[in-house]
Amino acid sequence: MATKATHIERRDFIKKGLAGLAAVGAVPGAVRAAALGKATEGGPGRLAGREAAKPILRTLGRTGLEMPVVSMGVMNADNPNLVREALDSGIVMLDTAYVYQRGRNEQMIGEVIKGRPRDSYILATKVPGSNREKGMAEQPADFQIKSFLDKFDLSLERLGLDQVEILYLHSPDTVKDTLAEPMLEALTRAKKSGKARYVGLSTHRSEPDVIRAAVKAGVYDVVLTAYNFRQDHRDEVRKAIAEAAGAGLGVVAMKTQAGVYWDKEKQQPINMRAALKWALNDTNVTTAIPGFTTFDQLKEDLSVWSDLTMTEQEIRDLKFGEQAAGLYCQQCGQCESGCARGLPIPSLMRGYMYAYGYRNLQAAHELVGSLEVAGNPCGSCASCSAACAKGFDLRGRVSDIVRLKAVPGDFFA
Repeated sequence: MATKATHIERRDFIKKGLAGLAAVGAVPGAVRAAALGKATEGGPGRLAGREAAKPILRTLGRTGLEMPVVSMGVMNADNPNLVREALDSGIVMLDTAYVYQRGRNEQMIGEVIKGRPRDSYILATKVPGSNREKGMAEQPADFQIKSFLDKFDLSLERLGLDQVEILYLHSPDTVKDTLAEPMLEALTRAKKSGKARYVGLSTHRSEPDVIRAAVKAGVYDVVLTAYNFRQDHRDEVRKAIAEAAGAGLGVVAMKTQAGVYWDKEKQQPINMRAALKWALNDTNVTTAIPGFTTFDQLKEDLSVWSDLTMTEQEIRDLKFGEQAAGLYCQQCGQCESGCARGLPIPSLMRGYMYAYGYRNLQAAHELVGSLEVAGNPCGSCASCSAACAKGFDLRGRVSDIVRLKAVPGDFFA
C-alpha cells in the first residue's frame, strides 16, 4: 500500500565490523553494516516467476508515504513491459519528468498504470523551473508561475492522472533557484489544488546547499538528491540529508550507480549491488531510484532490497581511495574557472555520462543540444587549462560528446 505505515520498521543493526570499513569511511554508520529488518508486508515479488524476498519498507518523511527501499527511475527506460514487471515485482514508486524522452516517458507510464488500483503505486514527476529556460527568470512572476503550472498540467495529461503523489521542481542548481519565490508559489498552488499531494525538488549540483535551502524554505516535503560513493563531498551530502530528515523531509537518492561503468568502453562495470547498498545504508534515505533498463538489471536491483549488508569484497569493489576517473561527474564546478572558453563543462560531462554510462543517447543529445556550445569548442585552444577533480580528460570528453550536436533530433524520435 502507498499509505502511511501501520507498523513500526524494525531496526536490527548488525554490529560486527567489516574489515577495512572504518578505514575508508565508506558507508554511513562506519563499522556497522545496517540491515533494516525484513518487512512483514511487501509487493507480490513475482520476478522470473519466483517468490522474491520481501523488501525493507521505509516512510518518506512527513508525507507518510511508505515504499520499498528500491524504486524505479524511469528516465532511461522505454520498454513498458519492464515497467509493468517492476510494479508486478513489488516496486511501488515510479519516477519520471516532464522532459524525459520529450514527454514520451510520461506517456508510456500512463499506458502502464492505466487500470491499476490507484493506491498500488506512487507517481513522482518533475517540472523544470525558471532557471532551466533561458530568459524565463527575468519574466514577471505570474508568467513564470503559469508556465510551470501549464507544464505540470501537460504532465498530468500524459500520465492520465488527476494527481501525482510528488511534484518536484526539476534541478535548481543554487540556493537562489531553490528559494525563488515564483517557483515556491507555483509548487504551493499545485499542492493546494490537489494535483500534487506533496512537493519537492531534485538536485544534481551543490547538493548540501540546495538541501539545506529546501529545509529553510518550509515549502518542500521531499528532496531527491544525487548521492553516491563517488562524490568527494559525500560526507557533507550525508550531513545535509540527515538535517533534512530531521526536519521531516523525505529523502530519495538518485545517481546511486555513479555512472554505471568505470570506463568509456564499458568493459569495467561498477558493482551495482554494492553501489546501491552504499546509498541505502544511510537510514535517512527512504528509497533510491536506480534507472535500470533491462530485466536482468531489475532483478539485480531487487536482490538487495531485503538485506543491505555490505561484504568486504563489495567495499573493495567500490575502489575507495583509488584515483579512478570513472564516468560520473559530481558537478562540483571546479573545472569552470580554468576554462578559457567559459564552457558549461559540468553539463557536458553529465551528457557524457548519459551517453557512455547510461547508454541514453537521446538524453545526452537533448542536454548537449540545449547548451550554447560550438561544434568544436576546444579547437582554438592549444592546451586545456581546465582541471577536473576526478582527473577526467576534459578536452577529450568535450570533443567526444559535442559530436551529438551534428545529429538531427528526429534520429532519436
